[in-house]
Amino acid sequence: MKMKLRYWIWFCLTPLAGAQPLSTLVDEALRNNREILAAQKKVEALRQRPARESSLPDPTLSLGWTSNGGPWPGAGLGIDATSNIGVTVSQEVPAPGKRKLRGEIAEKDAAAGYDEYLATRLRVIARLKIAYHELHHATVAIGFVDRYRELLDKMLRISEARYAVGRAAQQDILRGETQLAIFETERVRFEQEREAKQIEIDALLSRPQGTPVEVPEEMTAGEMPAPLEEMLAQARAHSPAVGRGREMIQGSELAASLARKDYAPDYTVSGGYFNQGGMPPMWQARVDFKLPAYFWRKQRAAVTGQEASASQARHEYAAAAIETEAGIRQQYSAAEASRKLVGLYEKSVIPEARLAYESALAGYQSGRADFIALFTSFTSVVDYELMDHEEIMRFQVALAKLEELTGVESK
Repeated sequence: MKMKLRYWIWFCLTPLAGAQPLSTLVDEALRNNREILAAQKKVEALRQRPARESSLPDPTLSLGWTSNGGPWPGAGLGIDATSNIGVTVSQEVPAPGKRKLRGEIAEKDAAAGYDEYLATRLRVIARLKIAYHELHHATVAIGFVDRYRELLDKMLRISEARYAVGRAAQQDILRGETQLAIFETERVRFEQEREAKQIEIDALLSRPQGTPVEVPEEMTAGEMPAPLEEMLAQARAHSPAVGRGREMIQGSELAASLARKDYAPDYTVSGGYFNQGGMPPMWQARVDFKLPAYFWRKQRAAVTGQEASASQARHEYAAAAIETEAGIRQQYSAAEASRKLVGLYEKSVIPEARLAYESALAGYQSGRADFIALFTSFTSVVDYELMDHEEIMRFQVALAKLEELTGVESK
């Protein structure tokens, strides 16, 4: 009649059939997630810009005629010296150094776009891992609740038998029935959470909604992947947010240099050939300059604006670095706290609570303990088991956020 709690806890945590490893789901997300695919295509598009921006403008080909005696082509050709049919080719040439700067600015934009792609990739993977661990917690918690109800039902049968012979109070039974109702409400809540996480995972994997995700056997908290200072160093070297800030600073500084180049005039080189019929052909060559005649309003304002943008980029970079470091410290602290709590629950709190429950159950069956002592020890085991698994989930969630912040994905 008495059920060993240790066997009950083990049965609650047995592996689930068909479990999908998290690494397999991550690979699937990298292949199919629409956000990641869109970010990849954006990078591909940005990488085409440097060649375009550093190229000369397209040349201009002009065809025309000058006629005398009539508006049609060839009128007066060979008779009047001003009549001709000709072709002119023009090439606009930016001031020296502009094309190179434009190409370098486009390269920095492409590098920043790649950092955005990495940030999108890390964000999606982090969301997937968090949803996966929350799905695992909800699934295991449902198993816990079902078995808690089983065990409580056994306790109620003992109480009912004792009540029938006048050895137990009716309030003992009512207290147990109330707890059964509480278990039912908790199961509904965990079922809703499990369904929500299932929907989120299917969306992240671009799967049809309703595709099942089977979670694996029991997870453990494990150890921290690296010391805090090492993680901070990893973020400085690999964080996409920090890397994008560096690229934006360099790009804005190049844009300021390009704005200064606008004080030098661009120019257009052109050459033409004009047929004059029986008269000798006419040739033309010319150079046209764009004079920065309004530099105090146009070029100066552009330089001032780009210098302000460069200053803005430096501040944003500093803010991103500060925010990233603060986020790493917060998540590292959260992970460390959860890991320590798991150790306390599993090494002392839960074993002691189990012993207290087994002792109270034996005492209640023999009439040496009342139902309140049994019920209290039972609910303590329930709470501690759920809190332990919740801390394991929080540890894994913190690790997923640390990966996103540091830019280093776990293997």
